[in-house]
Amino acid sequence: MELRQHALALLQIADPVEKAAAVRAAFEAGIERIATDASLDEPPGLPGRPARPRLVAPKDVATRSPFTPEGRAALLHAIAHIEFNAINLGLDAVWRFAGMPEDFYRDWFRVAAEEAMHFTLLRGHLLTLGHDYGDFDAHDGLWTMTARTAHDILARMALVPRTLEARGLDATPPLQAKLAKAGDAKAVAILDVILRDEIGHVAIGNRWYRFTCERAGLDPVEIYPGLVERYAAPRLRPPFNDAARRAAGFSDEEIAWLTRAV
Repeated sequence: MELRQHALALLQIADPVEKAAAVRAAFEAGIERIATDASLDEPPGLPGRPARPRLVAPKDVATRSPFTPEGRAALLHAIAHIEFNAINLGLDAVWRFAGMPEDFYRDWFRVAAEEAMHFTLLRGHLLTLGHDYGDFDAHDGLWTMTARTAHDILARMALVPRTLEARGLDATPPLQAKLAKAGDAKAVAILDVILRDEIGHVAIGNRWYRFTCERAGLDPVEIYPGLVERYAAPRLRPPFNDAARRAAGFSDEEIAWLTRAV
C-alpha cells in the first residue's frame, strides 16, 4: 500500500470500532511505499466519525467522579474520546503534510495504530461497565486545534502532540490514583499502557517540531510562546509531570517556561 493515500482513506472511516481495527490491521501488514512529495486533495467531511457522542462545549461536559459506576464510565468514555481523536490526528499528520522524511510518516502511522489499541482497550472496559462509546457527551478540543493548524506543520507539531497530548502526561498519574481508590484496577492498568505509549508519542512530536524549526532556521524554545498566542492554545496549569516530560524530550528550559507561564 501507499501509506499517505491509505491513511487518508482510513481517516474517512466513520465507525470508531471499524476505524481502530482497520488502522491496527494496516500497521501490522506493513508499509510498502511512501509518496513523501505527493500533494493530496482534502475530501469533505474530515475526519470520519460517528453521529454519537454528541459534541458540546468543554464547559458543558458533565463532571465525572470515578467513585460511582456511572461517573467512572463517563470518565473512561472521555478518555476513549481523546484516544479516538488521537487516531484521527495521527492519520491526519500522515496524509496532510508532504515533503517530510519517510520516518515522519512511519512515526505518525505508528502513533495512530497505538492510539487505536488504546481506544480498543478503553472501549472494552467501558462495555463491562454497561456503556459504549457514544453514550456520553464529549468536546472536540483536540480536533479543533488539529484543524486550526492544518496549514502549518510547525504549529501542528508544537501545539497538538507537545501541548494538548502532553497534558495527558500530567493528568494520568493523579487520575490513576483516583481510579485505584475507586477499586478499578483494570482502568489503572490500561492507563499504565497509555502513559507509557504517550511518552513516546510526545517524544515524536518533540522530534518533528525541532526538525521543522531547524529546517526553517528557528529557535524552538524562542518561538513556542508566540505559537501558543497565535493559535489560542490552552494555557497549561500545574501540576506538571516533570519526569514524564523529560522522558518525552522536553528540556529543562521548556519545563521552566511552563511554570513561569502559569
